[in-house]
Amino acid sequence: MKKIALLILLILPFTLNAQNLVGAWERTFTSPEGDTLKNVVIFADGYQVATTFHASTGEFRNTNGGSWSLNGNMMTETIEFDSKNPGRTGSEVSFEIKVSEKQLELVDHKAIWTKIDNGKPGKLQGAWLMSGRVRNGETQSRDTNRPRKTMKILSGTRFQWIAYNTETKEFKGCGGGTYTTVNGKYTENIEFFSRDDSKAGLSLMFDFELADDKWQHKGLSSKGDPIHEIWSVRD
Repeated sequence: MKKIALLILLILPFTLNAQNLVGAWERTFTSPEGDTLKNVVIFADGYQVATTFHASTGEFRNTNGGSWSLNGNMMTETIEFDSKNPGRTGSEVSFEIKVSEKQLELVDHKAIWTKIDNGKPGKLQGAWLMSGRVRNGETQSRDTNRPRKTMKILSGTRFQWIAYNTETKEFKGCGGGTYTTVNGKYTENIEFFSRDDSKAGLSLMFDFELADDKWQHKGLSSKGDPIHEIWSVRD
């Protein structure tokens, strides 16, 4: 019994820290040029993304992310994409963090993020991979194990999609901001869009449906083109 109790005590801090990380975190800072920038980090179970953009204009600066694990206070990330430094793709980085209910600190850099949400309400919270499209009534499936991926990570209130290739280390594009899910309608409020900064400020509404770990996503793209995408939960 004592051994079991000790094991629980050893596991508990890891579990609590990992659970505390899930959600969205924000840091506002001033660049060397004097611009006010935001860095938003979204943690889902096993996957994360961090993005920096101009706080008022939404001008995109950079993004990176991939898978993560936590051992005590040591965070290890396997980089799947990095818009600023693509050569890091495939590498592992480890660093010490301090996490509480409301703050996340990167110890060596003395940088602190404030929690925006804890993964709730988050009807779509988690990491998703685009696994297909429906065109002219026909479903076209996509292999989610291939190097070229489109991933979407959502917290309780924030979303970001990222298109990239783990083999060529190419970053293709991304966009993100806040979202809501009300009465079968999924609405994205775009705060940054790497391919076109002018998209910042747009709101796009889609029909959505969840069934069997699949997310059916229908509506008009930011270009006004009809889309019907299928997203699958990422393991």
